[in-house]
Order: sequence, then structure tokens, then C-alpha cells
Amino acid sequence: MHRPGTDPDNVRMEDVLCDFCHRPWVEQIPMIEGHQGSVICGRCLRVAIAELSREAPKGTECHCTMCLEQRDEPGWQSPAHPDAVVCRRCAEQAATTLERSPDFQWSRSGEPGEG
Repeated sequence: MHRPGTDPDNVRMEDVLCDFCHRPWVEQIPMIEGHQGSVICGRCLRVAIAELSREAPKGTECHCTMCLEQRDEPGWQSPAHPDAVVCRRCAEQAATTLERSPDFQWSRSGEPGEG
């Protein structure tokens, strides 16, 4: 997501916000972009992975902010911004991408408060 009032012709790093916690992007914080400018930061992704690894009730479905699809699977909903939901598939893909990135030493098993 972009900070309200962002000039679409001059988007800066600090104009890009995590859809799940609204933290602005800085170089030290890993972020993964989804469709149409959706973004999840490494901290929110780590929480999502932990929550999605627990057993989910049957019949749970979600509309994912990252892939924009209605998914017949559980999703993690941001407690701070309930309109932001990431599906298990997108969370797993994003986590794999961040773990492989040479720019960050990110791991899904790290501390929840870490980048």
C-alpha cells in the first residue's frame, strides 16, 4: 500500500507501507510485494507463518490481499488492520523468497519482533 497523498509518478521508499502494520519501508526491513502494490513486511510475515502453521478450522476461506484471490484455505488477518489478509500460499511463497534473499538474513523461525 502507499501512504495517502503519494505522488504515483514519484513513489519513494518511505511512501510504501506494509498493508498489515502500516510500517513504512526502510532498507533494513525486508518487504515482499504482492499484486497491485500490496506489501507485507518481514515482521508481519513471520507472525502470519506462525499463526498459519497452527491447525485451522475446516471450511475457513479468505480473500488474500497479496494475490487478490478468494482462497479456500485459511488466511492470517492483521489484528491492527482487519482488511489485510494473507493466504497460506502467499505467506509460504513470500517466506521462501525472503529466506533465499542475499540482502537479508531473514528466517521464518526468527523472533517475531525482528525485521
